Amino acid sequence: MDFEGDKVPSYELVFIVSPEVADEEVPNTVSKVSEFINRIGGSVTEVNQWGRRKLAYPIRRFIEGNYVLAQLELKPALTKELEANLRLSEEVLRHLLIKLRD
Repeated sequence: MDFEGDKVPSYELVFIVSPEVADEEVPNTVSKVSEFINRIGGSVTEVNQWGRRKLAYPIRRFIEGNYVLAQLELKPALTKELEANLRLSEEVLRHLLIKLRD
């Protein structure tokens, strides 16, 4: 199934990595997410690690987490697969995927 005009939409993905993941291991978690996106046919164009921050409210009894912002391109049909994978990950506490305007 091709996307109309072969223009793949851009997305912003913000996810919070569990504080149980050591700070030096966070890049490995980011790499796993990027590799998954590449494997399903998307591409990650930029990644910004914001570092460890206090959460607005506890998530799974954690009060802080490592925030990561990624810019990516992905066919709309594959977003559900990406979100399902992030929900199943023990390392990712929360995520938010937003489609950017063209």
